[in-house]
Amino acid sequence: MTNLFSIRGRALRTGIALITALTINSGIAAAQTLTMNSTGPEVVTVQQKLKELGYNIKNVTGVYDNSTKRAVLAFQRDNKIKLSGEVDDKTMKVINTLRPGTVDTTDKPAKAKPAPKDKDHSKTDGNVQSSTEDSSRKPTAAAKPKFVPESKPFLPKNKVNGLLATAKKYIGVKYLSGGTTPKGFDCSGYLQFVFKQNGFSLPRTADVQYKLGKYAPVSKLEAGDLVFFHTDKSGEISHCGIYLGNGKFIHASSSKGIRIDELSNEYWKEAFASGKHIVQ
Repeated sequence: MTNLFSIRGRALRTGIALITALTINSGIAAAQTLTMNSTGPEVVTVQQKLKELGYNIKNVTGVYDNSTKRAVLAFQRDNKIKLSGEVDDKTMKVINTLRPGTVDTTDKPAKAKPAPKDKDHSKTDGNVQSSTEDSSRKPTAAAKPKFVPESKPFLPKNKVNGLLATAKKYIGVKYLSGGTTPKGFDCSGYLQFVFKQNGFSLPRTADVQYKLGKYAPVSKLEAGDLVFFHTDKSGEISHCGIYLGNGKFIHASSSKGIRIDELSNEYWKEAFASGKHIVQ
């Protein structure tokens, strides 16, 4: 009798594992609406696919928790689906259709040319840095920025040290909204200038620079990669910097100019949107 129960138990576990694998590989079956506290292979697949699409799923657990609901809401917003925070038939079908790097964006890459009224010159850095050095404040809660197409890494490793040396050379230079020269920088103007000094042309604004490279968690970033942040309710990319390694990045702070900060800082940890791997 004991052996019989043991055999049945093994068969049941094997069946569940097989169903999970088939579900992940073939897409989500639109069987039922997934809501808070739903569990099972369908939830696993939803979490995995949203994570692959760049949404903030910390752990693939198979449990429909608050993190999953927030990611679903962001996905529904980005794809013009009625906001419910639940995965119904329509949401499932769209999730099944999309693949990483296939979300359409209409913005055209900007040329390496200063533009006096770009998006992140006033709204972006002005909102970000006024509260950067005040650890008692947090950035306004924002949805995950829209997933954008990836591009191939372009920065050779043998160019990284020179790039970082150039970046550090301007530590202390004041912040200037719309600034693109050592007389004063904003966040994206600083990145554009540093890369141009090393022979690379970057777009002018942070939201377009965000389209460079491949998505990478902090643990996978290399010195020379880029880091991006969102700091307002729009959920748009609004700040950027260059990763230095060991959890540090250099950027244009509106309160103290060009400086080095820690990604683990309470403010930046909350505002962090994504790292983009650009080093070959």
